[in-house]
Amino acid sequence: MAGSSAPNSDAELVERVRKLQPLIRSHALRTEQERRVTGEVVTALTDAGVLRMNVPHRYGGYQASVRTQVDVLSEVSAACGSTGFMALIQAGCAFIAALFPDEAQDEIFTGPGIRVSGTLVPRAKARPVDGGYVVDGTSPFATGCQDSHWHLLTAVADSGGGPPELLWTAVRMTDLDVLDDWHVSGLAGSGSYSVVARDVHVPAHRVLPLGPLLGGAFPSRRNGADPFYGMPVLLLFCAWTAAGALGPARAALAEFGERIHQRGITYTVYEQQHTAPVTHLQFAEAAMKISCAELLTADFVSLIDARVADGNPYTPEERARIRAQAGYVARLCKEAVDLIGSASGASSLRLEVPVQRAVRDLNALSLHSFVNPAANLELYGRVLSGLDAGTPFL
Repeated sequence: MAGSSAPNSDAELVERVRKLQPLIRSHALRTEQERRVTGEVVTALTDAGVLRMNVPHRYGGYQASVRTQVDVLSEVSAACGSTGFMALIQAGCAFIAALFPDEAQDEIFTGPGIRVSGTLVPRAKARPVDGGYVVDGTSPFATGCQDSHWHLLTAVADSGGGPPELLWTAVRMTDLDVLDDWHVSGLAGSGSYSVVARDVHVPAHRVLPLGPLLGGAFPSRRNGADPFYGMPVLLLFCAWTAAGALGPARAALAEFGERIHQRGITYTVYEQQHTAPVTHLQFAEAAMKISCAELLTADFVSLIDARVADGNPYTPEERARIRAQAGYVARLCKEAVDLIGSASGASSLRLEVPVQRAVRDLNALSLHSFVNPAANLELYGRVLSGLDAGTPFL
């Protein structure tokens, strides 16, 4: 794998990842047991360039289209949901890092193998001091933090009488402690531990105010005029998480197609599962749900890529619809995999059988507060009804 070289095309980047699938799949159970992606897989993803898709060209990044990013991340997720989730978070955090002041970017992107993690859970506090802030507190769900060089830590700062200000602060991982607290049933191998900042000084150039960012303003001068970095971060997160849902669903469907030829349905006349009418209905319904999820994803990804090309602003309805579509993709994929899991028999409960892991991983993804299908449908319904979305996170 020529990891230090840029792919000649988007298709080549996708093909690089497909070639890694056997390795990622073979490490999936160990990844879950160790509660973090294995070092071999982290290195392979880094060398393949997966984490450079959003890094600026000047630092050796690819600035890949959203369509390509979805294709790449769904291939990773198909081999292992936890690995796919770590990859989407680190690839996404590289995009956020590219919005920081240029001086911070020069510090962060010092080589092709740099990995950045982050979280939007504002549990830490930021105290203003001369030249920056002092950050203190615990931040949970720091996916992939143990294999990152930098972490984008969300902190709440006292704005001096006004409402608290949310900040993304770029902190070296060597300045943070990691709590061994990631004990979960889904996406268990994503390494989403809590990180702790203990009076960490963060200079002003390594701070990104979240409020202006949600309004489309960010401090990077060199990337400010680049349409690629004008893409709304939260809409990109919709695309990345859609990939994280599609991958396991597709993989579970393919596995089901193999298993029904290798087993019967116990205590029935069907010695081969694939001959049973109920299997035909289950297989078709799961396939249709995944196909619908793919079409929804293609629809909003095309809109995001189109906005990069034409520069037109998003309407509030478009933003709300994209978030609703992403949540609905997660719902459809979860429903498809739940159906496959229920039709796969008791033998599929064994930890080495991938379908049970896909069931748990998609349940976990659907519980993410930004992905949650019901919450996203409500805010879209509010906008359709002529009301404010009720959240700035669009």
